[in-house]
Amino acid sequence: MKNIFVLALNEGNLRTLHAVPKAEDYRFHQLLAVDDIQFGQVDIGRLFDAAVSQLDEFPGPIDAIVSYWDFPSSVLHVLLCEHYGLPGPSLESVVKCEHKYWSRLEQRESIDEYPLFGIVDLRERRPTPPEGMRYPMWLKPVKSYSSNLAFLARDEAEFEDAVRRIRAGVGRIGKAFDAVLRLLDLPAAIREVGGQACLAEEALSGEQCATEGYVHNGDVVVYGVLDSIDYPESPSFLRHQYPSQLPEAVQQRLRDVSRRVITRVGLDESTFSIEFFYDPRSGGVTLLEINPRHSQSHAELFEFVDGCPNHYAMVQLGLGRAPELPSGEGPYDIAAKWYHRRFSDALVSSVPGPEDIERLRGELDGVEVDVIAQEGRWLSELPSQDSYSYELAHVFVGARDERELVDKYARCVEGLPFEFAA
Repeated sequence: MKNIFVLALNEGNLRTLHAVPKAEDYRFHQLLAVDDIQFGQVDIGRLFDAAVSQLDEFPGPIDAIVSYWDFPSSVLHVLLCEHYGLPGPSLESVVKCEHKYWSRLEQRESIDEYPLFGIVDLRERRPTPPEGMRYPMWLKPVKSYSSNLAFLARDEAEFEDAVRRIRAGVGRIGKAFDAVLRLLDLPAAIREVGGQACLAEEALSGEQCATEGYVHNGDVVVYGVLDSIDYPESPSFLRHQYPSQLPEAVQQRLRDVSRRVITRVGLDESTFSIEFFYDPRSGGVTLLEINPRHSQSHAELFEFVDGCPNHYAMVQLGLGRAPELPSGEGPYDIAAKWYHRRFSDALVSSVPGPEDIERLRGELDGVEVDVIAQEGRWLSELPSQDSYSYELAHVFVGARDERELVDKYARCVEGLPFEFAA
């Protein structure tokens, strides 16, 4: 029996971890709570010490430490693997992915598929857009997650408002990220901007998509291409869908770009996910973001279609093994994670209970629901929300085709009784 410690393990991911091949050979342990990772001011030193204390008290062998969360979990994963001599990526390679400006500089050295970008100096009294960049543009901290503090600026007024809001909130993650940067021998350009800077990027258009893969002994493997579909007239995700419906030639280009950029940053013994835009008019693809971890949002999708959650690659790499992933062996031809959202703040007066979810499972095969909103709390109090909406629930659906996928989701939304007091 292998003891596998999962940073901030939660109930939904424990469910999918128990679906990996030979799960009976593994015992999964929560390492730190979700609240430790997701709430409050981030303190890497405190979190590291708490994790070490928990691990040192464990009476058995520690066979693997794994993570599917973004910063600070991604960095804690590296530091803890180094501390206990377990397989894992290097700190520099992870930070090259997570520091949005450093990541763009690395992309510029290895691929052509990246947008115009530049630093907005928050230290100036009245910052201005980078030279040569026009509206619309996205402004975001060099380190953030779940699109938190990412704002679309279409004119000077929106630019100034975005700068004000990023200044006010950048320290929560940025101060901790600065502490991580001090552990590395940084290039001059990254030393200059630090971990609390603001990045501007040209606004991209087209169809969003993503690749997922892993690296083992330097061999980069892309095992999936997915589509990401937004709500109409909104930058907020409506659903992630697998497998991608893009032309095979486009998918092959996404795989090729992914391999080149992952090789460039030096990521190894790690899963990864990379987000892209595809422009069907020009046929071009543009890299949006590199994540040095696979997406927990996609776990059920791979299980529905391939018969194995993508968590399996993470587990195998954590044990120092090369993953052997099945393909097309699941019960469904297509699957999606849907984001049931509300676009204005409200006090939640009631949420669906276990009986509501069980009823949906009985009425619809291939459906799973994770309720995100919490009774008695304002939606704006939830962690890791994007800047434009609030998540009520995640709805996972497997289907025979896209039409059935959409129909099942609509029936789920009708059967989820959320109520709001304001």
